[in-house]
Amino acid sequence: MKIDVIYEDNHIIVANKPFSIPTQEDESKDMDMLRIIKGYIKEKYNKPGEVFIGLLHRLDRVSGGVMVFARTSKAASRLSEQIRKKKVSKTYLTVVEGILESKDGEMIDYLLKDKEKNKVKSVDSQTKNSKEAILQYKVLDEKDNMSLVEVNLITGRSHQIRVQFSSRGFPILGDMKYGSKNPREKSIALWSNSLSFEHPTLKETMKFESNPPKEYPWNLF
Repeated sequence: MKIDVIYEDNHIIVANKPFSIPTQEDESKDMDMLRIIKGYIKEKYNKPGEVFIGLLHRLDRVSGGVMVFARTSKAASRLSEQIRKKKVSKTYLTVVEGILESKDGEMIDYLLKDKEKNKVKSVDSQTKNSKEAILQYKVLDEKDNMSLVEVNLITGRSHQIRVQFSSRGFPILGDMKYGSKNPREKSIALWSNSLSFEHPTLKETMKFESNPPKEYPWNLF
C-alpha cells in the first residue's frame, strides 16, 4: 500500500494515516498502519529481518491524519516520555453536526470506557475508573448546519473528541457510534492536522501539518 510520508530521518518517520486503516492490527486482521510503515522502511532501505518501528500514539480507525513513529528504541523512549509529560501538541480538524453557540472555549468531562463494547461515555467525576478529559476548540467556519472546528487536545483519552462533542449535541459527521444520523463509508469527519514535539536527538521543536482530503465534507469549507 502506498504511504504518504511527510518526513523521515534515522530516528523518526512522520506519515498520514488514511481513513479506515487501523493504527495497529486488530481483530479484523486488515492491513494496519504499523505494518505499512514497517514494510515501507524494509523495502526502501532493503532491511533484513524484522524492522523496528515504535508505536507512540494512536488514531481511531475511522479517523485519519498525521502520526509520528519511532525508528529506534531510543527515539521511542524519548518521545513516549514527552507524551507522558504532555509536551507533545496535537490539533485536529473536525466537522460536527449543528452550529455551536460559543465559537471557542474549553470542554471538560470525565469519561468512562466500556472495553467490551469499545464505547466511551461521559460520566460524573466521582465515577470509579473515570478519567478527566480536556480539550480546547475554535469554530473556523459554518455551512449547511455543520461546523468546521479546530480542536486542541489537552488530554488524550480514547474517543475523547467524539464523545465530548456528541454529549453536547454536536456529533461528528458520520460518527454513527456517537449519534450522527449521516453515515459515511468507514470514516468520520475527524482529521489529525498538526503534530509538534521535540526531536528525540536534535532537541529542536518540529511541527508537521496535514490537510484533510479534498472531498465531502471538507471541500465545503
